[in-house]
Amino acid sequence: MQNQTADVSWKSGRVPVSGRFDDPYFSLENGLEETRHVFLEGNDLPGRFDGPVHIAELGFGTGLNFLTTVLEWQAAGTEAPLRFTSFEAFPLTGEDMDRALGAFDAFATLGPALVRQWDPTGGSVDFMPGVTLTVLPGDARVQVPAWGGVADAWYLDGFSPAKNPELWGADLMQAVADHTAPGGTFATYTAAGFVRRGLEHAGFSVQRVPGFGRKRHMSRGVLAP
Repeated sequence: MQNQTADVSWKSGRVPVSGRFDDPYFSLENGLEETRHVFLEGNDLPGRFDGPVHIAELGFGTGLNFLTTVLEWQAAGTEAPLRFTSFEAFPLTGEDMDRALGAFDAFATLGPALVRQWDPTGGSVDFMPGVTLTVLPGDARVQVPAWGGVADAWYLDGFSPAKNPELWGADLMQAVADHTAPGGTFATYTAAGFVRRGLEHAGFSVQRVPGFGRKRHMSRGVLAP
């Protein structure tokens, strides 16, 4: 079944806001630096690109997290492959994705490349030599448990737990843990107590650490032995 594309409005003409969840897709302050702080640094990823890495993500959104990861992977000068798998129930149209990514000068080349290859119905593409992108459509509560893959690192990036609680429930956090490699990690911008408890119950050792910008705290963790 084809996904229903996202209903989007625009804040200040450049930041997409979900009509379904009434939440912006990225930080109103600096989405690129937020992604670096929360997801890259939160998973210690710049230092892990010297070997093969498989990243999985809840919520592909604009592709900001994926492209920021590719930028950091390129900067690392590695030849080790990068795999990126994302679960997305309400994909953006190519037009909205192009407009959102156009706000970032850093994506002048990568943004149009992603838009050209983007298919809202999902699929897998060799985005560039060494980088494979897979987007799995549909409800993550169904798709993650059924997924045949295992991730080294997770980006938990659904909309706010207060507005999109379905993407933060204990059963889904358990499925995330079940599809994490030994010693694998997660990072997320939220420090909501029920999310942290769900991750701890699933087997992660969870830390609450300083967040980005106005957010005082975020969460990160490692799958315990």
